[in-house]
Amino acid sequence: MLSVALCTLRTRWVTFVGSFVALSLGVALLAVMGLALASSLDAPERQPERFAAAPVVVRGQDTLSVPTPIGDRTRKLAHPREVPEATVAKLRRLGTVVEDRSFPVRAAEGPGDLVGHPWSTAAFAPYEIDAGRAPRAAGEVVVTGDWARPGERVTTDRGPLTVVGTVASRGFENAVFYTDARAAELAPRSTQLVVRADASEVRAAVGDQDLRVLTGTDRRLADADPDRDRDREALTAMNAMFGTAGGVTAFVSVFVVASTFAFAVAQRRREFGLLRTAGATPGQVRRMVFAEALVVGVLASAAGCVLGAYGAPKLAAWVVDGGLAPGWFTIGDYTWPYHMAFWTGLLVALLGVIAASWRAGRTGPTEALREASVDTKAMTWGRWLFGAGLLLTAAVTLGLALVSDPGELLHRKTYVSRPMLLITAIALLTPVLVRPLTRLIAWLPAQLPGAGGMLVRENAAAGIRRTAAIAAPVLVTVALAGSLLGATATLDEAKATETRERTAASFVVTPPGGAGFDAATVKELEAVKGAEVSVTSSSAVYVLEEGVALIRSEARAADAGPLARTVRLPLAAGKVSDLDDDSIIVNEEWEKHTVGQRVDVWLGDGTRKSLRIAAVMTTGTGNNGAYVTPANAPGASVDRVDVSLTEGAGASAVATALARTGGQVFTKDQWVRASYPETNRTTRYGFLLVLGIALLYTGISLANTMVMATSDRVRDLAVLRLAGATPWQVLRLVAGEALMVVAVGGVLGLLVAGLNLAGMWSALGLLSVGSPVRLPWAELGATVGACAVLAVVFSVAPAGLAMRRRAVELAGIRE
Repeated sequence: MLSVALCTLRTRWVTFVGSFVALSLGVALLAVMGLALASSLDAPERQPERFAAAPVVVRGQDTLSVPTPIGDRTRKLAHPREVPEATVAKLRRLGTVVEDRSFPVRAAEGPGDLVGHPWSTAAFAPYEIDAGRAPRAAGEVVVTGDWARPGERVTTDRGPLTVVGTVASRGFENAVFYTDARAAELAPRSTQLVVRADASEVRAAVGDQDLRVLTGTDRRLADADPDRDRDREALTAMNAMFGTAGGVTAFVSVFVVASTFAFAVAQRRREFGLLRTAGATPGQVRRMVFAEALVVGVLASAAGCVLGAYGAPKLAAWVVDGGLAPGWFTIGDYTWPYHMAFWTGLLVALLGVIAASWRAGRTGPTEALREASVDTKAMTWGRWLFGAGLLLTAAVTLGLALVSDPGELLHRKTYVSRPMLLITAIALLTPVLVRPLTRLIAWLPAQLPGAGGMLVRENAAAGIRRTAAIAAPVLVTVALAGSLLGATATLDEAKATETRERTAASFVVTPPGGAGFDAATVKELEAVKGAEVSVTSSSAVYVLEEGVALIRSEARAADAGPLARTVRLPLAAGKVSDLDDDSIIVNEEWEKHTVGQRVDVWLGDGTRKSLRIAAVMTTGTGNNGAYVTPANAPGASVDRVDVSLTEGAGASAVATALARTGGQVFTKDQWVRASYPETNRTTRYGFLLVLGIALLYTGISLANTMVMATSDRVRDLAVLRLAGATPWQVLRLVAGEALMVVAVGGVLGLLVAGLNLAGMWSALGLLSVGSPVRLPWAELGATVGACAVLAVVFSVAPAGLAMRRRAVELAGIRE
């Protein structure tokens, strides 16, 4: 059977081109994904920046460790503690101690991310004066870079300053160095310090206290926000993007290969009938089809590996240029990604042909005598079983998720994977839906004068396998575009709705650059005439749930009275006014969420406390967090001020007075727009990559299937010519049938997207978020339009080429 399979591949090569190209691209992408993953595992270790020349850094408690029956659970503290004074005194006996401080600085003509430090810490980077001198007085500073020169006066939120010196920028910060005394006035809290002493002596002085003694590369943990490791985050996001793309690639590859082979088997039933008449057993026919898939799979996988080796470095350069990966990222020399991609491609080819080979083996000898091209039994029992089973599975899992955990449906991994289940189910059941859909879509064209509309309808309805095979890739692309882009748009709108409903204030004031307001500015805001002010701070609380899970929950600190007057919390039980220093407002996601219960929590600085639940918020989209009073948020800085107008106050006058404090003033509508969540760039690129892959596969499948289908109908088109149809009428008929099939696929894809988004909408409703479903109509229209153009071109072109011969010759052509 291998020789027969090779002969078939040689004579029917057009039939297998689509599968070959689809598999090659799929294997190439899998190879690229594997190479990127392998290369990302060799990320260079991040080196210290601000403290590269520091002997030893002692950092206050910055982690919370809680013992559980299955081991200690650790979380990063929102507000690290200071090093105890007694310990500092011990360290001073060992050597010089330099306290480090960091605080934001805003200068009218300087960079937007200026940060202040004491001058004594400059030597630990190390920074060296390249112009001017060190600061000696409270109003003198040294700056990095060339945005200011020695002798210049600059205006900042910390008062007017004189630049007395500059140091070369080291690339990781834009610093302003004050005298040590002035820095201590501006930032009294110091959570870390440098000790000029032997590391072992420092560790002995610290003892078993919950402090961190940092040396070597561990000194990077003392850099600003060390856990925001941009390189690692970028690599993680990039790997997630390629992982999603690889999964979709494998799924769509199986889909395209299965669809192509199924249609090819349907076209070749008389050929299989002749083989059966000649004595071939069903097993031999199945092995022949498997051999064809094996040969295509081996060749396509090999070509894909070569293409992946060529494309991986180019893709690495693209993600670096686009800011999706760190600048050092390159593709390394690895072999396992090629093995993984090759064998996966071969497996995909064989999986895609299982159903087709089984159907080919069941072809009877009498099929060799068949002349009619009408599909009488397009649905097999296996197709019914798997299609209905997958549809039932999708419905049951959706129902269970809505009952048990509706929030799970809002997670990206869920709304990316669920559409594939429905797509497969609807695709398997497509032959059942083709006939009623085509009659419905073509009802109006069939009523128009002439036989064109009627012929389009009847041809599409009669060739169920052909219509289903062509509609399948359109279904995949439209469903993925509607589901993925629609899910992100719906979630963004839901979060914006929450922000709109919760904001009762007339104005919201935030500090420029994301830094916190100092105490003087807060007093200025509270003193604005006609303003009812609610000051809130960002913090966190930690709770141990089920005895083993240490959960961090974002928290905001506010006084109950002003909070109740300026913010509408989505309460399910309790009252905001009941919040005090002995209580907390939680949400329904917490294990304990009954008003009056007491819950043990750890505050943002690691202090353990038992608090009474004063009120319970609904879950919402999952970011409602918790509320505490300022007494339970030690170390938190004010980063938001909600302002309501008192009776008789003028909005413009209040806004002007608020702006004088130096904060950014938003009206309610401006705040909602500024807070409107947007899908991050990596996710957006990932979805565009997935949809681009799906559209590419759709183009390949459409081109291949349309060419196969049109070539198979040459005699039908010739009969139309002999019956009196002109060439243009025949071509219009072919184009109309192509558009009809794309419309069928588009409607089915829209059905899948609608069902997926309906599940998400139901979950939002159960989570008390009233938000509409957002369908990406522009993207869906563009996707269907692209599919329509491809279908028309690759159906009309071969038909036009075929009709260059005389109709009589075409009518007598052999299969």
